[in-house]
Amino acid sequence: MKETTKDSDVVETEEWISALKSVIKIEGPNRAYYLIKKMIKFLLHHGMNIPLFKNTAYINTIPNHFDYDFPGNIKIEERLQSLIRWNAMVLVIRANKIDNSLGGHLSSFASLAHILEVGFNHFWRAPTHNHGGDLIYIQGHSSPGIYARAFLEGRLTEEQMINFRQEVDGYGLSSYPHPKLMPKFWQFPTVSMGLGPLTAIHQARFLKYLHARKITNTINRKIWIFCGDGEMDEPESMSELSMAAREKLDNLIMIVNCNLQRLDGPVRGNSKIIQELEAHFYGVGWHVIKVIWSSSWDKLLECDHNGILKKIMMDTLDGEYQNYRSKNSDFIRKNFFGKHPELLEMIKEMSDEDIWNLTFGGHDLRKIYSAFKMAQKNKDKPTVLLIKSIKGYGLGEFGEARNIAHNVKKVDNQGIKSIRDFFKLPIPDSELSLVPFYKPSINSPEIQYLKNCRKKLGGYLPKRRQKSDEKLLIPPLEAFKKILEPTLNERKISTTYAYVRILNTILRDKNIGNRVVPIVVDESRTFGMEGLFRQIGIFSQVGQLYDPVDKGQVMYYREEKNGQILQEGINEAGGMGSWIAAATAYSTSNCIMIPFFIFYSMFGFQRIGDLAWLAGDIRARGFLIGGTSGRTTINGEGLQHEDGHSHILASTIPNCIPYDPTFAHEVAVIIHHGLHCMISNQEDVFYYITVMNENYSHPGLKKGQEKGILKGLYLLKKHNHEKSKLKVQLIGSGAILREILAAQILLQEWDIDSAIWSATSFTLLARDGQETTRWNMLHPTKKQKIAYITKSLEKSNGPIIVATDYMRLFAEQIRAFIPKGRIYKVLGTDGFGCSDTRKKLRNFFEVSRYYIAIAALNSLAKENLIKFSIVSEAIKKYNINTEKQSPFSI
Repeated sequence: MKETTKDSDVVETEEWISALKSVIKIEGPNRAYYLIKKMIKFLLHHGMNIPLFKNTAYINTIPNHFDYDFPGNIKIEERLQSLIRWNAMVLVIRANKIDNSLGGHLSSFASLAHILEVGFNHFWRAPTHNHGGDLIYIQGHSSPGIYARAFLEGRLTEEQMINFRQEVDGYGLSSYPHPKLMPKFWQFPTVSMGLGPLTAIHQARFLKYLHARKITNTINRKIWIFCGDGEMDEPESMSELSMAAREKLDNLIMIVNCNLQRLDGPVRGNSKIIQELEAHFYGVGWHVIKVIWSSSWDKLLECDHNGILKKIMMDTLDGEYQNYRSKNSDFIRKNFFGKHPELLEMIKEMSDEDIWNLTFGGHDLRKIYSAFKMAQKNKDKPTVLLIKSIKGYGLGEFGEARNIAHNVKKVDNQGIKSIRDFFKLPIPDSELSLVPFYKPSINSPEIQYLKNCRKKLGGYLPKRRQKSDEKLLIPPLEAFKKILEPTLNERKISTTYAYVRILNTILRDKNIGNRVVPIVVDESRTFGMEGLFRQIGIFSQVGQLYDPVDKGQVMYYREEKNGQILQEGINEAGGMGSWIAAATAYSTSNCIMIPFFIFYSMFGFQRIGDLAWLAGDIRARGFLIGGTSGRTTINGEGLQHEDGHSHILASTIPNCIPYDPTFAHEVAVIIHHGLHCMISNQEDVFYYITVMNENYSHPGLKKGQEKGILKGLYLLKKHNHEKSKLKVQLIGSGAILREILAAQILLQEWDIDSAIWSATSFTLLARDGQETTRWNMLHPTKKQKIAYITKSLEKSNGPIIVATDYMRLFAEQIRAFIPKGRIYKVLGTDGFGCSDTRKKLRNFFEVSRYYIAIAALNSLAKENLIKFSIVSEAIKKYNINTEKQSPFSI
């Protein structure tokens, strides 16, 4: 449809505009918006493809005459913010006086202070007996301001404040929001940047899930997430926005602090970040509320009858706005208002102070309150507040609206004096060199006001629950009897199948079955889990509005309003976001949930490594299941599907408990123990368990093996001939343990007797060895401890040969704890993956039974127990190409 620019009937146009003005005046902008939207729909339904506007004008979404009345005492709140901002500044400066390498951030909170205070004083509810509490994701760099508020509340001492970023001695404050470091205070890690938005969105959806499944009442709870405008460039910040709209998450409110500046310079110096974000959020289906101008602009905007001021506001670039605030009133008068003579006429009676006080909406309590109130009332979809503020507000020439603002850690004495004057604090000049904290008496109007506001809202925030009040009874190990038994008649199953059987057993348990949260990312059929679709349903807030194409099949795709499965689509990061929400429900909602998130191990830990580290920080409890694990276990998929390093990544997270089991009984014992640790004992750990899609027979659990399975190593098969002179110890895990078993048979042809060890967790063996070594070093006069791996192998004989489906580094972790004088040979799958059969891949990566046998023979030859000619003979017999390129070469 061709767009016309010439008005063919001016009178008719004016009648329409007058009618619209009348609606806005009498019924409000929402009604006007509804009518316009109905008209646009009418045109679209009649085949008229009209261009839609992606942006509104560069003014506040809520007109001045529709602002809500502010319920608080503005003078006291402004005074409180001055106190908090001062103490936040002192916090950073004092730390850097001790050691200037400690760092910290002054300017982020300075721009956020008004916005946060409106929330703390009037909106954010703490958990009470009849309200689960709102959940607040604090922008990471603003932590000094949160500490400064808690200091006034009496929750933090001056000693703690002095020890900002100095935590080793046990009474300091963490740099950013870290539940691991401050487990009673911070609820959510929001750094690395971008992870806050993603995890908050899935937290909001999980609250809907809990309510729909009648686990707990979350109907009145809100999620508030704070981000910086520069942070929105992180892919994770934007990745789940459409999901939030699609899932109708009206319990989610995102506040983007648009201070126009990131670390190095303007976020969008050549354009306008607020307009860009408005178009994006609106396009994916969010409510958008812009808070750009403070109340000091209202009269000017009312006088802007010709729209000249609005046009200049729109045409002015963010780089220019930043420049204005870094200069002075005269500069603003000449370079902003001087863009049009009518604007200069409009401000001719305004003083320099009046001009300078034309600030942004992020520093106006009334404007912020109105936006929060509207956001709180919005229904059917999430809301974003794009609030314009000044980076480093109040820091003056030391950081206000300057490119250096993010990195400012020091302010000289004159700067401290000017900031003191700006905040109007009664601190004498003689004390300024000490940069003192300032805290009024507990009976002062400010402190009483602060405390009363939080009392009305249920208590202080942030505050973290460490354990749930719930006590859940887990099933005994015998409940998994069918998995613990040997497979009959050579029946072959995979460990993935065993995992699904275990999951089904837990789902049927009357005590904890309804607390299980199965999470999949469009791979249910790959892992044989499609039977759960019909059994427990897939969670959907709208249910299933269509008939699935496989409705006639037993395992059809079934969505339900109270479904138990969270199906994330092709989205590992989203799956991890849901898993983190479920894995922390004990803390956020006082209810214990048991999340199982299964994914391709290559596409899991590799993609969600940052989120997995966050899971450790947030004290998550649950199971991560890495399917099709190992570099040679999956047929034909190639380089990007073959995992040889997820266990290396998992080993870096201290409270991640990783296992690489081979047999069904090992999987059952590990999962049962995980339930005991995380559910019964409420320990702050999570489990990473790798499973495979390869089918084979399973030996079943033998009495006494449980301890070794959990510690990471146990004797699977003893030597066949104890009196044999030629002995080796063969250790394997996961996909390659069966090659170890086959190598045992090959070695018998050379009269070599082998014992077989199943290493369910090299990482746990290494951690135990490291703890033992440390204890021995610090207690030299006491009886020295022996690491579990050392003790297990010290009475064995012969070289120790290890093979896994992971990089050599995986098994190299325990080399330091192998009994002295023993050969320790490690085989692994270093290098890029490639497509072929399992048999060929294992030969290619040199972890097959033949290479294991060669490694054993070579090690015996090095000990002069056999001749090297026997090794050469075996190489020829097994048809090994000695000149082929190594698998780990470039």
